[in-house]
Amino acid sequence: MSHGSARLTVHGRRLIVQRHRDGWPQAHIAAAMGVSRKCVKTWIDRYASEGEAGLVTRSSRPHSMPTRTSDEVEQKVLAARAEHRDGPDVLSAKVGVPARTVSRILRRHDVPYLRECDPITGEVIRSSKQTAVRYERERPGELVHMDVKKIGRIPDGGGWRVHGRAIPRDRINGPGYDYVHSLVDDHSRLAYSEILPDEKGPTCAEFLARAIDYFAAHGITRIERLMTDNAWAYKWSLRAVCAEHDIKQRFIKPHCPWQNGKVERLNRTLSTEWAYRQVFTSNDERTAALAPWLEHYNTERRHSALGGKPPISRLLPT
Repeated sequence: MSHGSARLTVHGRRLIVQRHRDGWPQAHIAAAMGVSRKCVKTWIDRYASEGEAGLVTRSSRPHSMPTRTSDEVEQKVLAARAEHRDGPDVLSAKVGVPARTVSRILRRHDVPYLRECDPITGEVIRSSKQTAVRYERERPGELVHMDVKKIGRIPDGGGWRVHGRAIPRDRINGPGYDYVHSLVDDHSRLAYSEILPDEKGPTCAEFLARAIDYFAAHGITRIERLMTDNAWAYKWSLRAVCAEHDIKQRFIKPHCPWQNGKVERLNRTLSTEWAYRQVFTSNDERTAALAPWLEHYNTERRHSALGGKPPISRLLPT
């Protein structure tokens, strides 16, 4: 099939050959068909050497590509992706290949996106919603996002990820839930998280006070605006803390969590890279792993939105 801007189809090429047989000069054929004389000669010569098959549309792909990535490098990229389950920006630093090349290799081999995969097994499970509208505040502390991620506690000895889904589960008197409270800066993506027993108003207010101190210790001494969803605990229980630190509260439109997308994305990263990235045999073991992971997130982890740099790169030394 010809591309949308092609002057000639297979029928048009046959017409060129037919008019040439009828004695038309090539210049007259070119003028009548609206193409160049070279184009007319190309199809006449191709028909003379290959017959009818020479008029069929063929791929414009070159016969050889000397600069194409070698099979050895491609296998190295695929092996790194299978082992580490990271995106192109992170893999590029590990395998020494540009991120764009890594992305093309993954697409060429039909490797699914990370958002479609289970964080532990790597199996395709689902696709997540996206939005094309992106924004970023100009300076640290101009806007911060706050949210809570609810995750099931791990029973002693491990849960279903250790023993499989066949084990009986007590949904009423089970281990219960942990509540991961998080605050993330819109400009730098600096994040702070704590695991707390609930998401009630006093708990949220106490967490915000500690998060403000954490941000101040990392160079964000002034928080201007705080964005949250419309939960009761956020609307009413944070007023005193916000008034004390002169923070203006902002609320997203109801049922539009993507408006609080920075912290929602952090919640997903917490799930895929900390909570469910490896098998934990106890809840205390997973809890202890949060602080080291958060330090890695803020000081070492590459962020595509920050040009492959960690959040600490956008903050002044403290």
